[in-house]
Amino acid sequence: MQLTFLGTRAHIEAANRRHRRHSAALVHRDGARVMLDCGADWRERVHTLKPDAIVLTHGHPDHAFGLRDGAPCPVFATDATWSTINGFPIRERRPLPQRKPVALAGLTVEAFPVEHSTRCPAVGLRISADDTTFFYAPDVAYIPDRASALKGAAVYVGDGSSLETSHVRKQGARLVGHAPVRQQLTWCEKSGVPRAYFTHCGTEIVTGDERKLRPHLEKLAGERGVQARLAYDGLSVEIG
Repeated sequence: MQLTFLGTRAHIEAANRRHRRHSAALVHRDGARVMLDCGADWRERVHTLKPDAIVLTHGHPDHAFGLRDGAPCPVFATDATWSTINGFPIRERRPLPQRKPVALAGLTVEAFPVEHSTRCPAVGLRISADDTTFFYAPDVAYIPDRASALKGAAVYVGDGSSLETSHVRKQGARLVGHAPVRQQLTWCEKSGVPRAYFTHCGTEIVTGDERKLRPHLEKLAGERGVQARLAYDGLSVEIG
């Protein structure tokens, strides 16, 4: 199973050659290709890409608005996400139940609720094939059932909004926003996840000097016994 990061830029104005396009990734397995998220600047490109299926984590523009003109394949999303993008002309709409594994193009996909937004409730995706699992949560403040979500995962793909500055706040009884990379690495340490990649890169990373940010990330990861890397547009990695 191979994972390619198609886009790694968060919903920010800044962009550079490594982080040009909004959040999207492609899982390859035995010739099948499943797209994870489809941010706004994939609006025209998704019809050229022609994945076999698309799975959305939530309905924010940088994760779903690439589908405003429809989709060239079936799209899987939770009821909350379908409500957010109800007006999009997507013909093949598929449900994505929470905490119920779905067989999809040779993969097993299980959606776990994560705290991120009250207006656009999000899920993280536990994706498995060939006895290998990774967890994809590009926008996340907190994972309520982290033990189950990350159990046995070989790779964690997380939220790169910031390295150490928390952008999490309370909204009623819920947490909203973005957990820092440092905290997510601690989740990996506690759950025994050996590798992590961070996408959905925020202003700190996109406008910063990655030659300086990289050793900072490696230090945070090394202190927790995790190998970590900042993802960039076009990066392909083997899972497992």
